[in-house]
Amino acid sequence: MSVDTDTNTTSQDKPTVVLVHGAFAESASWNGVIEQLRSEGYPVIAAANPLRGLREDASQLRGLLDQVGGPMVVVGHSYGGSVMSVAADGHPGVRALVYVASFLLEEGESTGELAGKFPGNELGSALDSVPVDDGNGGTVTDLYIQTDKFRPVFAADVPPEVAELMVATQRPITSKALEEKATAAAWRSIPSWTLVTRRDLAVPAEAQTFMAQRAHSTAVEVDASHAVAVSRPGAVAGLIVEAARATAG
Repeated sequence: MSVDTDTNTTSQDKPTVVLVHGAFAESASWNGVIEQLRSEGYPVIAAANPLRGLREDASQLRGLLDQVGGPMVVVGHSYGGSVMSVAADGHPGVRALVYVASFLLEEGESTGELAGKFPGNELGSALDSVPVDDGNGGTVTDLYIQTDKFRPVFAADVPPEVAELMVATQRPITSKALEEKATAAAWRSIPSWTLVTRRDLAVPAEAQTFMAQRAHSTAVEVDASHAVAVSRPGAVAGLIVEAARATAG
């Protein structure tokens, strides 16, 4: 977990931004966004998302939100949006939600279900399945993006040398996490913003737009791949600041 410890007066007057990464990524994927937010005086926490199951991932994030208190702007990338929709539901400290190339699930929907709702998803066929011990005498299926498909499918607008590092540090997600159904939809009661990535081959732009419109989320489009937090950190940070200012006080 990366924590912004800046204690100047400007930061204290602004909400804490909690960043939640999605599948096949890790907290460092937010580094460029963190740098821009800190330059604007925002305290930032990049949460470590376990990627083990929607319920348990949301429970861990909820604990972090309780620890931070409030006010907060919570930001989710991809599956991270599914997690924050459950975790932030009813939390008194959360002022705004920002979905980045993300999922705005309705109760009873799964991440995998929405990922395949519209054409253009090339991620499913690029995954390798690896059975691993769950520590309780059973097994779970970890999913990884195949090395040769990572950049074209996930991070096409990221420099090759950066994409190579992302491949080496990618975090697997369990198939269970993608199949588990949401039990809450925080966007129903908390104002939300959505960054739609037009060149996305993991969560097609049409799917992102559908979910944003259904949730009455304020949507902004950007010409970027799924890895927009890495390729276009300024666009991501800009929308977060917009959400923070719109819900100030």
